[in-house]
Amino acid sequence: MASFPATTESITQALEAKNSEDSISILYRILEDASTSPEALRIKEQAISNLSEFLSKEKRAEDLRMLLTHLRPFFTLIPKAKTAKIVRGVIDAVAKIHGTTDLQISLCREMVEWTRVEKRTFLRQRVETKLVSLLMEKKEFVEALALITNLVKEVRRLDDKLLLVDIDLLESKLHFSLRNLPKAKASLTAARTAANAIYVPPAQQGTIDLQSGILHAEEKDYKTAYSYFFEAFESFNALADPRAVFCLKYMLLCKIMVSQADDVAGIISSKAGLQYVGSDLDAMKAVADAHAKRSLKLFESAVRDFKVQLEEDPIVHRHLSSLYDTLMEQNLCRLIEPFSRVEIAHVAEMIGLPIDHVEKKLSQMILDKKFAGVLDQGAGCLVVFEDPKADSIYSATLDTIANAGMVVDSLYARSAKIMA
Repeated sequence: MASFPATTESITQALEAKNSEDSISILYRILEDASTSPEALRIKEQAISNLSEFLSKEKRAEDLRMLLTHLRPFFTLIPKAKTAKIVRGVIDAVAKIHGTTDLQISLCREMVEWTRVEKRTFLRQRVETKLVSLLMEKKEFVEALALITNLVKEVRRLDDKLLLVDIDLLESKLHFSLRNLPKAKASLTAARTAANAIYVPPAQQGTIDLQSGILHAEEKDYKTAYSYFFEAFESFNALADPRAVFCLKYMLLCKIMVSQADDVAGIISSKAGLQYVGSDLDAMKAVADAHAKRSLKLFESAVRDFKVQLEEDPIVHRHLSSLYDTLMEQNLCRLIEPFSRVEIAHVAEMIGLPIDHVEKKLSQMILDKKFAGVLDQGAGCLVVFEDPKADSIYSATLDTIANAGMVVDSLYARSAKIMA
């Protein structure tokens, strides 16, 4: 099949073709043109960009992988910076195709090996950064941690601040996934330090604020977390970044966790909130309503109805588990308050939960001294004790003994001086 000349007219012809298959065919033939003039190379770069878009839309991930291999001779003709841009563009095009994580990991590993042979350090570091994020997505944390540890050391020696911000942020997310909060905070601080020395794009600053909010929320500092989520939301909202809705969702979560569920409806109905009306915000509104009414049934109904938005989001799920426990304790305390002795089955019926679940929670609350009582499992009853009132005579007696001791010590010191 004859090649197309690498000209603007050929690109136009490809873009105006009747169907995607014809466009892809023409773009491939443009790349076969033997010309190496600066203009021809520029046209080929444009053809590669267009070809990546078409193959991504057609979900031809394997063709994108083969394209990178096919282009290796072409990479020797163009500057290294342009090579890096093309390689990252093709990898991003593969990422747009759903269910290609394994292929992306394989592709990144191939490109890392090629960049080592070609001694293209700049490109290798960026592909390795992408590889770490993909390994995290696959929950292959051990390999990701080993790779990013070497990467951090290498990039710090080169003092590439912009890349260092990316890597430190990625390291913070990795340590957070491994439940190592101190190291996650340390990596985030390193990212902020590097970011303060350079201009950071708004999207990157939003990512830093988002991670800061997540870490503060993990420490139960929900007010500070809310302010960080708000900053991140403003950054992403201005860029029309899809992550804005997650920031808004976490803002609502913070309001619920500090018992300000009444503010949730106001935030959702605000000008910014109305742009993101959908299942994510509906889910948080349902949780807020359940919390305001202190209703476990409504809470469980919300979790059941919005399983994807609540349970499959690890950040929300972790905090809602804590909220569920708090709500359950409040409900149980309210139900057993009128009784001195009550059947556990009756409590379970009133709260609408399985008996074994209620029994386990009551025993935990007794151990945590949430109320005074004992479980009589033989009779299947809960015996609630009255709150023991401390007798003031004991504290007064201790004070008297302490004062008497001070008097004796004072007299002993004086007698010692007289004897001397």
